[in-house]
Amino acid sequence: MTEQNLTLISHPLCPFVQRAVIVLLEKGVAFDRVNVDLAAKPDWFLALSPTGKVPVLKVRQPHGEDAILFESVAICEYLDETQGGAAMYPDNALLRARHRAWIEFATQTFTEGWQFLHAKDMAAADAKRAAFRDRLSKVEAELGNGPYFAGPDFGLIDAVYAPLFGYFGIIDRQVADPIFAGLPRVTAWRAALAERSSVKNAAIDTYPDLFRDHLRQQAAMIAA
Repeated sequence: MTEQNLTLISHPLCPFVQRAVIVLLEKGVAFDRVNVDLAAKPDWFLALSPTGKVPVLKVRQPHGEDAILFESVAICEYLDETQGGAAMYPDNALLRARHRAWIEFATQTFTEGWQFLHAKDMAAADAKRAAFRDRLSKVEAELGNGPYFAGPDFGLIDAVYAPLFGYFGIIDRQVADPIFAGLPRVTAWRAALAERSSVKNAAIDTYPDLFRDHLRQQAAMIAA
């Protein structure tokens, strides 16, 4: 595909957009990226996105209108199935289903982590930290020797979790490190993901500063 065939509708802070970008970079696919202001969503974007959320992928068709895909995992799976490069799901049907289940597990894990990061008081922060750690402990029990979720090969499941772990490389280490204490496999996985080229390049250079500013604007306790 050429650059004009794929357009990713994006927002600089969205971790779900980063999932799609990681897969695009892993596949070596050229694409256009168009950012939208989610605080003032343009009509053309709302006409494309049934949920009003990013990412949205426009896929130019040879003879007709663009096809529109939404939801990050659906976009990532489409890219994995249609683009070159190594497959990002296991060939084995049972292993593939397990990966999909742990990807689904990521949904609430993201929610717990996000709510901890945005907690406005100690009681909320403590509750969400505990809930987030509980979910991480379940991931810990599933991980092997790494460096990635399923071993030496970087997969779609790694692309899904990487943006979440990225938040905890931005905030104060005195806040982040205790969350991962006693979880050596998750800690090693998180470190390996942070060093992956596609993960590093999925966000813009100013992303850490933008995210810190976002936390301050949301009056998050950890930004104080």
